[in-house]
Amino acid sequence: MLHLRLIVPADRTDEVTGLLERTVGTTHLVVLPGVARNPAGDVVMCDVAREAGDELIGTLRRLGIDEHGSITVENLDLTLSASADRAEEEAPGEGADAVLWEELTDVTHEDSTFSITYVSFLAVATMLAACGVMLDNAILIVGAMAVGPEFGPLAGISTALVQRAPRLVWRSLWALVGGFAAAMVLTAGFAWLMDVLGLFDAAMIEADRPNTAFVWQPDWMSFVVAFLAGIAGTLSLTSAKSGALIGVAISVTTVPAAANAAVAFSYSDYSQMTGSIQQLLANLGGIVLAGTLTLLVQKGLWVVTLRHQRTHPKPPAHADA
Repeated sequence: MLHLRLIVPADRTDEVTGLLERTVGTTHLVVLPGVARNPAGDVVMCDVAREAGDELIGTLRRLGIDEHGSITVENLDLTLSASADRAEEEAPGEGADAVLWEELTDVTHEDSTFSITYVSFLAVATMLAACGVMLDNAILIVGAMAVGPEFGPLAGISTALVQRAPRLVWRSLWALVGGFAAAMVLTAGFAWLMDVLGLFDAAMIEADRPNTAFVWQPDWMSFVVAFLAGIAGTLSLTSAKSGALIGVAISVTTVPAAANAAVAFSYSDYSQMTGSIQQLLANLGGIVLAGTLTLLVQKGLWVVTLRHQRTHPKPPAHADA
């Protein structure tokens, strides 16, 4: 269930409450007249089944409630109520399949911001991966993958493409390209420093590295893995399964490939650098393509579900005796 808290101009309260009462899947309607001060108005609260939430939020935005008042949405982890159970039964589709596009856009917008924190995480992850490739240590590679924040802008690009929001596309693309460029430059400097300190040397980059050589040897399997990871990552975002997103982070060699490219550049090994960049681009492209296709399929399936519900509505749920 979702909990909606609305601040509604007093002259629009009847219109909004009427909408909430008519919406299948809503319950626990509460109206507090005149209690809101900034912005001034009435506070209207209700709970709504997740599968009915996106359409309801969209209608409220078309009414201008977000401009003249506010719309706040919270996820409810536990609701013990027969009325809530009936609301979920009557709502079309399944909550696990529903995509809250406003929530997804907001999350990816926040995660796609080119900020000091974002670049710092990406740079630290890339430096950690550089240590991993130089030492041929798979554990460090996995750790670097988990630290990297690059899935945020990748998901932002996919979401923006599906929602036809070009500004978010460019914002996410800038965070992705600018972030990796900054991280790779910093990692190249880190490699030079480590060389001066005697902790890195050219023999390490040229040596056989059976545990980490895959990061600069792209093939079709690289793209396949990235594509599958993109599907899993997108599903984890739309269903709020953060645990699955961590699994995606450690399955794709974006950060290690960038690290190997930076270190190879610092030792003028342009063959490895080229291979690493190809690996990086294959992974990034596979994730974006998979994410975009996944969102399009989810959007299409949900439209079909709603149409079926309208033509074959569920019978009203009855309260337990």
